[in-house]
Amino acid sequence: MKEISTRTLIKIALAAFMLFLAIYYWPAAAGFLGVLFSAFVPLLLGLALAYPLNILMSFYEKHFFPNSGSRALIKARTGLCLIFAILTLLAIFALILWLVLPQLIGCVRLLLAEIPVALNRAAEWMVETGIADELVTRLTEWAQSFDWQSRLEGIISAVLGGATDVVGVVAGAVSTAVSGAATAFLAIIFAVYVLLGKKKLASQCNRLIERYLGDRLRGKIRYVTGVFDGCFHRFIVGQCTEALILGTLCLAGMLVLGLPYAAMIGALTAFTSLIPIVGAFIGGGVGAFLILMESPVQALIFIIFIIVLQQVEGDFIYPHVVGSSIQLPGIWVLAAVTVGGSVMGVFGMLLGVPVAAGCYRLLKNDVNRDVPA
Repeated sequence: MKEISTRTLIKIALAAFMLFLAIYYWPAAAGFLGVLFSAFVPLLLGLALAYPLNILMSFYEKHFFPNSGSRALIKARTGLCLIFAILTLLAIFALILWLVLPQLIGCVRLLLAEIPVALNRAAEWMVETGIADELVTRLTEWAQSFDWQSRLEGIISAVLGGATDVVGVVAGAVSTAVSGAATAFLAIIFAVYVLLGKKKLASQCNRLIERYLGDRLRGKIRYVTGVFDGCFHRFIVGQCTEALILGTLCLAGMLVLGLPYAAMIGALTAFTSLIPIVGAFIGGGVGAFLILMESPVQALIFIIFIIVLQQVEGDFIYPHVVGSSIQLPGIWVLAAVTVGGSVMGVFGMLLGVPVAAGCYRLLKNDVNRDVPA
């Protein structure tokens, strides 16, 4: 039996002591970890923003004079490709807003115009059925028995006592808005710096790994990060492709059926379908509500159409475009979306599928003994 060295025993004792301190002083440790996490939030958001931007940036780098011998062009190539990637992303969002906002404003105006008509119809119905007279009688009895003086005094005292609370709430809201804007700005700046210096950062990380980690551990880390990077890359590209296909099919089908707001609902369906499994239903629900204001019959036709389209998307488009790229069975996609949504909401739905795909592939390779030694 191999004897445990003194150095190993010291490491075990220190680890046990640190674990004891963390458990015994958990409130203080949790507060410290919360402050530390808050400090790193802009950097984490910047890395999250830099990853999809890097996919676009890498695409432009492959096609923007990749074999050029000009030193000036090579030096400016990274910055130009980053600018093209940012402009592409902004153009996509601008196109979605251009398709959605005008018709959405028209829907809101139509809704506001229909509200008075609906109220008048409701009032006429109440008068015809006699409900209005009974309601007036009940309101009169309630007004006569209501203690207006004591209620008014209570309202005045509550308003005076809550004035400071209102000021605190407003100050807190302003502080949160300013903090959120500052965090978003810092995240964008950090993402830009990361993408501009990604080659140097990758070289520095490789040097650190080479210096401080052994060959076996170094190979494991590179293997695991490579698997997850591939899963995330394929998921983002596949999900965007699937969203574009679904939005185009929705637009074409609505135009063929003669349904209103085809461009807006098609763009909205494409945008919401970025959320796996449930995204198309979210866009379909909003679209059905908007069409309902125009015609209940057309809204019913749209609901039937979106159900059929979602079935086609689930059986043919998603498995071939996204499912085959991430190599994750449908049941685990649904499980990843459910668990991710429960833990982190919409962001968890987006993050859960590639994480589950990476874990699934690592486990599958380990079972098949494909893990490198």
